[in-house]
Amino acid sequence: MFKVLEKKERSLGSRLFLKAERCSSPKCASVRKPYRPGQHGKRFKKVSGYGKQLAEKQKVRFTYGLRETDLKKYFKLADRSVEPTDVSLVKLLESRLDNVVFQAGFAPSRRVARQLVGHGHIQVNGRKVTIPSMAVRPGDRINFRPESAEHPAARELSSRWKNYEAPVWISLDKEKMVAEALSAPKDVNMPFDLNLVVNYYSK
Repeated sequence: MFKVLEKKERSLGSRLFLKAERCSSPKCASVRKPYRPGQHGKRFKKVSGYGKQLAEKQKVRFTYGLRETDLKKYFKLADRSVEPTDVSLVKLLESRLDNVVFQAGFAPSRRVARQLVGHGHIQVNGRKVTIPSMAVRPGDRINFRPESAEHPAARELSSRWKNYEAPVWISLDKEKMVAEALSAPKDVNMPFDLNLVVNYYSK
């Protein structure tokens, strides 16, 4: 599985942080082998406009762990918004519960966060939630379920939060181990060009 994730990052030429802390270290595949996988990976390849759009779309899919149908659904929702489509798309993607769990520091990667939610270790406003795609709204409070207190991720939370700063739209109560969404996602630093993704789906 890890090798597959590494190949995805290398083929797209971008560090998508699919493998938790490893992508922030010199062990990251994109650092060790900064070229496309395969026999001819080091050769220069001219990319068409469509190819660039496709690559950016794939980056979004792999970063958020989405299926093609899921990402297309998010685009349609964003396209109907009164806001610019790319702005709305960011909010929809970042508001997913698995992403909020990751951004709040409960998990070292979105993939781990998705597992925590799917396995029932996370609760929202005091209720267990097992749907990673659930939309988190301003005012929602997120924490580990008391029954999951001995899970490794829960035990490591205090040390992970020690020097961790969450995004501006998420507040952390480090004493109670609770995260709260203060607003819709904002000031998000995206590692891809969402305008190209919008253009890809607008055809």
